[in-house]
Amino acid sequence: MKFYKTIDIYITQKFLGTFFYAIALILSIAVVFDMSENLDEFLSKDITWGTIISEYYLNFIPYFANLFSPLFTFIAVIYFTSKMAYNTEIIAILSSGVSYARLMRPYIVSAFVLATFSFALGNYVIPPANETMNQFRQFYIDNNPQVVSNEINIHRQIEPGVFIYMRRFNASNVGDRFTLEKFDGAELVEKLTADNIRWDEESGKWILNNWWKRKIYDTHEEFERGYRLDTILNMTPEDYKVVKNQMENYTTPELKKEISLMKMRGVNTVEWEIERHKRVAGPFSAFILTIIGAGLASRKIKGGLGLHLGLGLLLSFSYILFMQISTVFAVSGNAPPLLAVWIPNLGYSLIAFFVFRWAAR
Repeated sequence: MKFYKTIDIYITQKFLGTFFYAIALILSIAVVFDMSENLDEFLSKDITWGTIISEYYLNFIPYFANLFSPLFTFIAVIYFTSKMAYNTEIIAILSSGVSYARLMRPYIVSAFVLATFSFALGNYVIPPANETMNQFRQFYIDNNPQVVSNEINIHRQIEPGVFIYMRRFNASNVGDRFTLEKFDGAELVEKLTADNIRWDEESGKWILNNWWKRKIYDTHEEFERGYRLDTILNMTPEDYKVVKNQMENYTTPELKKEISLMKMRGVNTVEWEIERHKRVAGPFSAFILTIIGAGLASRKIKGGLGLHLGLGLLLSFSYILFMQISTVFAVSGNAPPLLAVWIPNLGYSLIAFFVFRWAAR
């Protein structure tokens, strides 16, 4: 017996065809609106249309395709399943002895295709595309640097047993009230302080001004001081500049590595961990939304296709809203990032279960 029969291929074609048609339509509209908004900037800059397309729009399209993917998965399922129901195709399939669970096979396979597509885009394709697109926007459209602020009251572990403190680090790569402490286990063995520390681009070293060093031994202590000290430290100016949505530019393996380094340094990684978990939770939502959409649209109800689409949009937007609210709790420190990101999927999995039971009756 074939695993995938003609009816399965038919439903898969309907599903994927509707999805890619809908996503292509919305992307076309998004590109037209974006181009009309930025046309003056494009024309006023010394930039060719080949550069605009290759560096901006070819990277713009995957980002928005993945962003809209859960919404249009749901809409696609609602739309084509509702049409099949009102053409009595669903009734004919079920009347031929096919169970509702068996009917869902091509839906789940199609959802798997879309989830795999979304996972590959979100984890490996979109991050480097985002970096190119953001650099293009900064240079040609926004005309401002990506750095939105610099850190204050910095406490970091720059390597095991070595901690630094700065009151402030500014855009000129200068930090004031600098302190470096080295520990052997729980024992302080060296402390270095300076009025300020500055990054020297030419030498690739840090320059400490008006410094004072204290070395602590079991039987005595040594003191040194000077006006200038050139040294190499396991840190760079980029470590202390807050960049908007920087985590979106890292592929998932790079993101995991960066999170480990940030934890070692004592940096808050909540937003980075949220981004990491969303890259798995987002594609997984394709299965949940597919089951809900198919269950709602497979039955004829008063109001027809319009009511199906309206209910589908309400549920999909409530899912997006639920996702935003739950991530706010993670950022505020009231919930672990993993739990905050997956709560919407867990909640809507229960809805999917009851909708499946209702539709299978």
